Amino acid sequence: MRTTVTIPADMLLRAYAMGIFPMADDRDDDGIFWVEPERRAILPLDGFRLSRSLRKAIARNRFFVTADRALARVVSLCADAAPDRPTTWISREIESSYAALHAAGHAHSIECWSRDPDHGDEADLLGGLYGVSLGRAFFGESMVSRAPDASKVALAHLVARLKAGGFTLLDCQFMTPHLASLGAVEIARDEYRNRLYCALSGASSPPAGAALPPSSPFAEADFAALDAVAGAGAGTPGKLIAQLLT
Repeated sequence: MRTTVTIPADMLLRAYAMGIFPMADDRDDDGIFWVEPERRAILPLDGFRLSRSLRKAIARNRFFVTADRALARVVSLCADAAPDRPTTWISREIESSYAALHAAGHAHSIECWSRDPDHGDEADLLGGLYGVSLGRAFFGESMVSRAPDASKVALAHLVARLKAGGFTLLDCQFMTPHLASLGAVEIARDEYRNRLYCALSGASSPPAGAALPPSSPFAEADFAALDAVAGAGAGTPGKLIAQLLT
């Protein structure tokens, strides 16, 4: 019987604090490698591009959107093969590692459902995203759509949640046309390290020649802050998200 190895949570968090993250070559790959891109995609929280059509989709609650209700299902959906992506970098080791990180309070998900999953017939999971929070930084790992606009709506909800919770950095890792259309920009490695330093330390700017903060305690941000407004355990109202983004 095959045993799935899990990357220790403290090792993962130390890696993110240094600006690196794990990937694998294939779903069934037994090993991982650590990545630090020379050019890094980030999405400025005040720079999210909310198109008229996306605003309508959000305000009219096209999807029932939740947070941290089904991280394991979101990761699994992100790892599924698709016509435009026959393989994935999300290996079973990575999948189990983020489940453990979620249990430790550092991995989070946004889910887009066909209806409230707690009422009536079983709801379909139509898309979402997941990532890691540390200090005032959120590191987006992957997002997925199984219906038009599902990943865009999930990202809009994430940006609003991060703004409400006091986050200052949304790391998107690699630039894609999809992310660029939503306001992501690409910055050099050194600039990313400076922004990461500030997001973790709470400083307004890094000291000259400073290394990244090596360990906790980090600056505080609250991924769940939005729930105090929206109602804990409930789907987040689209009109509230649209207001936070404009």
